[in-house]
Amino acid sequence: MSQERLREPLLLRFYEQFLESQDLVRLVHALVKHYLPSTLARLTSHAKCEVRQAAILALGLIGDFSVNHVVGRAMLDRDATVRRLAQNSIRSIWNRDGDMIQRRKLADTIRLNADGEYRHAYEKSSELLLEAPGFAEVWYQRGSACFQLKKFSQAIQDWHQALELNPYHFVAATAMGEAYLQLGDLVAALDAFRRALRLNPGLERVRDQVARLTRQVEGNSS
Repeated sequence: MSQERLREPLLLRFYEQFLESQDLVRLVHALVKHYLPSTLARLTSHAKCEVRQAAILALGLIGDFSVNHVVGRAMLDRDATVRRLAQNSIRSIWNRDGDMIQRRKLADTIRLNADGEYRHAYEKSSELLLEAPGFAEVWYQRGSACFQLKKFSQAIQDWHQALELNPYHFVAATAMGEAYLQLGDLVAALDAFRRALRLNPGLERVRDQVARLTRQVEGNSS
């Protein structure tokens, strides 16, 4: 019997205990003690949806950016709960690229954007990109600052770079659509929103945008 098969009931027990208690600290301690992210990643393709749910939730808690592709694919899983957990988990994973110092600098940039300090966020993210140009989430955060500063073309460039580095970044694709709308480019906006939906079909607001823009673009071309 494989190691994954032997560990399956243990993971399910942790998952069921969490669903009952909502004790996140206890769950993290149990996962770190008994599982490696690589083992959890293999369990995301398990036949039982409950095992896939548990594995995706676990990766969102203890996985680093190396499991991004696994969680990204799970946004297309046949089980709705797996898809929802993947959508929620992957945002945390995106912040776990780079080294510890770079992650702290990213957290500072995220906080600045959240506080409306967009110029400062732009400056801090630009500084970080000089030392970590491959950190996709930094490009996304700088693009967010640019958008708020009404630098829509630069925001699109930054979000495009984020998607080049992280092809599962549905948030960047959605944001690109919004920026293209600001520039009046309905066709490009529609393409961006469709890309976001291909990555994450659970984006109902984006789906509504696609339907509206499709009617509008087809009406303009008729």
